[in-house]
Amino acid sequence: MLEPALVVEHLTKRYGRVPALDDVSFSLDAGEIVGLIGPNGAGKSTAFGILCGLLRPDSGAMRYRGVPLGRDRGRIVSLIPETPDVYPLLTVWEHLTFVARLCRLAVGWEARANALLVRFDMSDARDMLGSELSKGMRQKTLVAATILAETPVLLLDEPMIGLDPLGQRELRAVLRELRTRGTAIMLSTHQLDVAEAQCDRVVILNKGRTLASGTIDEMRALGSGSLEDVFLEITSA
Repeated sequence: MLEPALVVEHLTKRYGRVPALDDVSFSLDAGEIVGLIGPNGAGKSTAFGILCGLLRPDSGAMRYRGVPLGRDRGRIVSLIPETPDVYPLLTVWEHLTFVARLCRLAVGWEARANALLVRFDMSDARDMLGSELSKGMRQKTLVAATILAETPVLLLDEPMIGLDPLGQRELRAVLRELRTRGTAIMLSTHQLDVAEAQCDRVVILNKGRTLASGTIDEMRALGSGSLEDVFLEITSA
């Protein structure tokens, strides 16, 4: 059998004596959405930071298609962070242009970029500076720019926070389309109804350790109700 698109093995990260991640392993197939869920401080953002190269692990291995992730991981893994920080002196369109040039996107990216702005109701804001954008508009700018890059692995850390109902609906639709095209997607969220509706599998973290993982049906079978019920039972135990 082919190895999953992304494999994470025995990932460990400590801040002093505090373990942010403790021997965490999981995999991510092409064309699926996996939810990474857990209480505050579970280690979700740390895991994402390590995967995209912002943090260095103490130990562990990460492979894409069997090859260890290296300095070129920016062409493989992209992250939509929880905090929507943008460049204050770049316009919305200049953010998209920056990503297109950095990732050396093929001719025709402008049409895709314009379509993303339309989908997220940002066409009228294309010439606004980052410093002029509301939190929700900054989030939409990051979402559009990151999706434009079309990396084979996409990480989203609480992506729905700050988005209006239209933005949330369009993001859910875009993620389904990316999954159909073979993108491997990992989604971190506290909105367990979103995870239950959107994800093929989930990984539950608490205090840096993996408590459970499996399909939504497998998770429901561990308890007596919804994914939220199972999550609360597992993490409180």
